Amino acid sequence: MGESEFLAQAEATLSRIEAALDRLNDQDLLDVECSRSGNVLEIEFIDNGSKIIVNSQAAMRELWVAAKSGGFHYRQQDGVWRNTRDGSELFAALSALVSAQGGAAVALA
Repeated sequence: MGESEFLAQAEATLSRIEAALDRLNDQDLLDVECSRSGNVLEIEFIDNGSKIIVNSQAAMRELWVAAKSGGFHYRQQDGVWRNTRDGSELFAALSALVSAQGGAAVALA
């Protein structure tokens, strides 16, 4: 995958994550504030002040996630962002991370 293709896919993924969190916030299922600065999406949990950071790393062709439980790297495999260590899917993993830090069971789609 070339850099421009990666950047387009990463941008679309960050936008998808942000939109999913905005919907959950609008439905009062989660109290979060998302902010974007370039290739970095910062998710702040209002109730406890914790954060999850999702950003793209063009040189590595990866999306990186930093959460209270650790740091994770995701790379495209057959059109799906997969964890480079355990093969888990990005949105399933983010759902678990957001649920843990946000205090409510949610599913990002």
